[in-house]
Amino acid sequence: MNSTNEQRCPSCNKTALITDDNSGEIVCKSCGLVLSEGSEAAGPEWRSFANDGVDKSRTGTGTSITMHDMGLSTVIGAVNKDATGKPLSSAMKQSFDRIRTWDSRSQAHSSVDKNLRQALSEMDKLKDKLSLTDAVIEKAAYIYRKAIEKKLVKGRSIQGLVAACVYAACRDTETPRTLDNVADGINIRRKDVARCYRLVFRELDLKVPVADPINGIPRIASVAGLGEKTKRKAVEILRKAKKIGVVAGKDPTGLAAAALYLACITEGGNKTQKEISEASGVTEVTIRNRCAGLKTFLEN
Repeated sequence: MNSTNEQRCPSCNKTALITDDNSGEIVCKSCGLVLSEGSEAAGPEWRSFANDGVDKSRTGTGTSITMHDMGLSTVIGAVNKDATGKPLSSAMKQSFDRIRTWDSRSQAHSSVDKNLRQALSEMDKLKDKLSLTDAVIEKAAYIYRKAIEKKLVKGRSIQGLVAACVYAACRDTETPRTLDNVADGINIRRKDVARCYRLVFRELDLKVPVADPINGIPRIASVAGLGEKTKRKAVEILRKAKKIGVVAGKDPTGLAAAALYLACITEGGNKTQKEISEASGVTEVTIRNRCAGLKTFLEN
C-alpha cells in the first residue's frame, strides 16, 4: 500500500489516504472511508512476475487453433487447498477429483471433438520429434480442421491424416521435411502418408509452393558431418543451377544431396556417395544421375 497526500477525506478532512495496490481502492487511514474503487485492467496478463510462488496472472494462455477448444475451456487447479491456503478435507478432495474428471470428459462431447483432440495431441508429439516451429503446427491444425469440415476424417487413420497435414504445412511454410521424415516421426508407412496427402491436397485444393533444394542442404550436411565451407559451395552450385533452369521437375532432396557431393569433391572432402545417400535418404543412383546432370549444365 502507498500513501498519498493529493486528496483529503470528505468525512474527517484528513490527508492520511492510502492506495491498495491489489484492489486499486483509495482508503482513508483515519476513518476507513473508501474514496474510490479501482477497476481491473482490461488487457490480458498471461505471466506472473511474483517471487512469492503465488500465481497472480489474471488469465490463461492466448487462444490457438492448436488446441481442440481454442484454449477457452475451464481449468480446475490440481492444488487441493482453499482460498486461504488450508488443505481440503478428504471428503472435499474426493468431490473435487470427481469434478475434475467430469470437467475433462465434458470438454469433448461428440466423436468429432474426440477425434480433433487426439489429432492435435499427435501433432504436438510430432512437433517435438521433427523440431518444427509453432507456425508449422498452427498451419497443420488449420488444414486438419478444414479436413474435418470436408468430412475427410471419417473412416481414415488419424495418424495418417495428421502426418499428411503436417507434411502439407511443411511444404507451405518451406520447412525442409520429407515424407520419410514425417512417416518415421509418427511411425507409419510412407505410402499411407502419401495417400492421405494426395487426398488432402486434392479435396482441399491446397496451393503449396515448389520446395527449394537449398533449404534441404543444412539438414543433410548436419547429418553427414560436413563443414560450413562445403555447405556454401553446395548452395552456390544450386543457385547457378536454378538460374539455368536445371532444378525444375527434380526431387529437391536429390538435388541437395548431389550438390553436397559435388561440393565435397571440389573442396577435397572425404565423403562417399553412400554416406551422402544415408544422410539424405535418397539412393546412390539418384545422386549419381543428379550429379551427372549438374556437371553437364554447369560446365557448359
